[in-house]
Amino acid sequence: MSDSNFSTSSQQNPAQALGIDELNELALNLHWSWNHMADALWEALDSYLWQTTQNPWMILQTVSEDKINALLATPDFQGLLSALLQHKHKSFSADAWFQKTHPGVALSTIAYFSMEFLLTEALPIYSGGLGNVAGDQMKAASDLGVPVVGVGLLWGQGYFRQDFDVDGNQRALYPVNDPGQLPIQPLRRANGEWLRIQIQLPGAKIWLRCWQALVGRTKLFLLDANDFANTAAHRGITSELYGGDAEMRLKQEIVLGIGGWRLLRELGLNPEVCHLNEGHAAFAVLERARYYMADHRVSFEVALTITRAGNLFTTHTAVPAGFDRFAPELCWKYLGHYAKDELAISMEELLALGRQNPEDASEPLNMAYLALRGSGQVSGVSKLHGEVSRQIFQPLFPRWPQTEVPVGSVTNGIHVPTWDSAEADVLWTKACGADRWRDDRPLADDVRRLTDSELWHMRTGARKAMLTQVRDRYARQLSTEGTSHLNVADIFKDDVLTVGFARRFATYKRPDLLLYDPERLIRLLTDSRRPVQLILAGKAHPEDVPGQALIKQWNDFIKRFEARQHVVFLSDYDMQMAQELVKGMDLWINTPRRPWEACGTSGMKVLANGGLNISELDGWWAEAYVPEIGWAIGDGREHGEDAAWDASEVESLYTLLEQQVVPEFYDRDEQGRPSRWLARVRESMATLTPEFSASRAIREYTNDHYLPAAAGYNARAANDGNAGVGLLQWQRSIAEQWSTLRFGNVTVETKDGQHRFHIPVVSGGLHPDQFRVELYADPAGEGGDKPEILPACKSSTEPSGTIVYSVCCPANRPAADYTARLVPSHTGAFVPLEAGQILWQR
Repeated sequence: MSDSNFSTSSQQNPAQALGIDELNELALNLHWSWNHMADALWEALDSYLWQTTQNPWMILQTVSEDKINALLATPDFQGLLSALLQHKHKSFSADAWFQKTHPGVALSTIAYFSMEFLLTEALPIYSGGLGNVAGDQMKAASDLGVPVVGVGLLWGQGYFRQDFDVDGNQRALYPVNDPGQLPIQPLRRANGEWLRIQIQLPGAKIWLRCWQALVGRTKLFLLDANDFANTAAHRGITSELYGGDAEMRLKQEIVLGIGGWRLLRELGLNPEVCHLNEGHAAFAVLERARYYMADHRVSFEVALTITRAGNLFTTHTAVPAGFDRFAPELCWKYLGHYAKDELAISMEELLALGRQNPEDASEPLNMAYLALRGSGQVSGVSKLHGEVSRQIFQPLFPRWPQTEVPVGSVTNGIHVPTWDSAEADVLWTKACGADRWRDDRPLADDVRRLTDSELWHMRTGARKAMLTQVRDRYARQLSTEGTSHLNVADIFKDDVLTVGFARRFATYKRPDLLLYDPERLIRLLTDSRRPVQLILAGKAHPEDVPGQALIKQWNDFIKRFEARQHVVFLSDYDMQMAQELVKGMDLWINTPRRPWEACGTSGMKVLANGGLNISELDGWWAEAYVPEIGWAIGDGREHGEDAAWDASEVESLYTLLEQQVVPEFYDRDEQGRPSRWLARVRESMATLTPEFSASRAIREYTNDHYLPAAAGYNARAANDGNAGVGLLQWQRSIAEQWSTLRFGNVTVETKDGQHRFHIPVVSGGLHPDQFRVELYADPAGEGGDKPEILPACKSSTEPSGTIVYSVCCPANRPAADYTARLVPSHTGAFVPLEAGQILWQR
């Protein structure tokens, strides 16, 4: 929108006029990144800067005061600014889903710790999927009124930027983030002093500057070490995301976890719930316990027992090698003083919290183990990932069945208003209303009423808009690479099936599957009647040489004359590019090696925009897929790095594309629309978009995790922590006396279709209330996913003191399938997280 859109024919009364302060208020709240009502303001101030940076705060810092004042003097600009402020104040002050659904609950603050947050390209402090989840969940929490505050790091360079040399090799670039150009503000004390936190590192205390980003109703607090009072080495701690060696990573995670919790307490916040988004922030559980120690004059053991109930750990890692581990000598160097002087425990006790075998002095500190042992709840990020995580953490719970390893799952979702196109937003608003992502009402039936005409109009408009942006990007890219002689106007057609593959390039994601048969790919792309066009993007970590080789392989293919007009590889994949691509893509391809994709969210982003998925049955797609909404490759099993299996999946992928996907897109009805394709689009939008939204994920976290965590913490902390002290005493008793438990001779009689088990138990040094007796059977048949667990009740006591327990069950399976067992039991305890003992009948 140009300046001419705002008339200068009349002036508003200066006494009533809104000014630069009100523009600053809007620009400094990232709500504009998903509520596009203000786009016209920023476009009017500087159209080019708005299109290239999507950063209103930078625009206000760059544009002249004369231009700002001239626009502020126009009635149209003033009217829009006034309407936006009224809408902001009204919507942020009104009760939202959380206040309406859970009035009066004792939950004031949820602290959400994450190494990265992807909120907007204007605040580039992210790398990829982990930050995507954190940013989208922060926005959904704002929409729903859930009292979340984020805690992260202000990265001086963030993650690397990417371009290609003339040979198609990736180059890593590291531009510096200028905090003055970012939509954040320093946190200041009441007297105006910049809030700075101190933490101890070897040989020196360092200062951490504190910043705030407003995210709708919520706030994101950020720490950075680039304080001039620090040494040069210490100022670089928060320079590069996922850069440096293990020592640098340890310092970063100390700043995030320990510094982050100190920041919250400096602000007067004492969150009931601490949510660790990955294990990077696990030191926060120690610092939370330290503050509880100081506040209540109790030991570290008591403090951790009480605060653990309010901690939640979400793991995103699908392979054990993905966890951060730190050598013992490194931990002694950086945490020895912390353990001794601040936690009042030995370093061996601290290290034990992050080890599989606490007695092994050579075992590194595993941050995921520390996070798990410091939390009352643990979850993966998809149903399949929950299963994978239970297998990964199984060694911490010896003798427990894998199905009972205490890791659940909350499948990730994306923040739909951030990722939907303007065309899709119009359609969704018509079908479901403007507040559709701010409550929990069903949407599917409303979407199913959309007509083929409406869907196809949305899809063709969004594809055309996306391809215009792609051509513009590719023209700039080719110019930078020195190959601007190619005519980008000849690249892609607006009415051709457009396929996307954009994500991190790593070998486990198998981005080269389509290149297994390059001649077949050429035939698919260049078919004269049913052509296909392919858009690729993605980065490989600067130290991932095999991943970079995969990028080079694609760039070499694109140089082929037959491919040039049908395939592009866009450099420097970032949030803004992702938003452009997912809004217009017809088909999204995902080819990870199962089960290494913990969840994956890129394919979710096309859902609201009417894009379809063809994907490996891994991550979220393993639970989302049904034939009516897309296509799947793989058999739903794990095959490791089997080259023969990869080849079979290549064949499956090509067969689906050639025989189903492409024909269905080009098979048109009398109105020229692909009715079968649109039927899939409609059902995908109706069923998958709400289910895989961040709105659903945050409601699930709130109902199933945040509220129970707050209640558990409050219960343990009540009455000077009596419940927590009692729980710790129970734990000690279990640890000391468990070996004195034993079974007598278990007997079973089968009569009248019932098995009746008699289970004698010698309780030894434990009271019968401290454990429970159960009958256990593995899941029945191949399709069974849950074991059968039956509680036994006390039936008699023998003269010797042996207690006999009894339990009956239908004789639907052999009595030999059942085994008696003893497990610890205490009101409010997390078993086996807080007591991993178990005794099985022999």
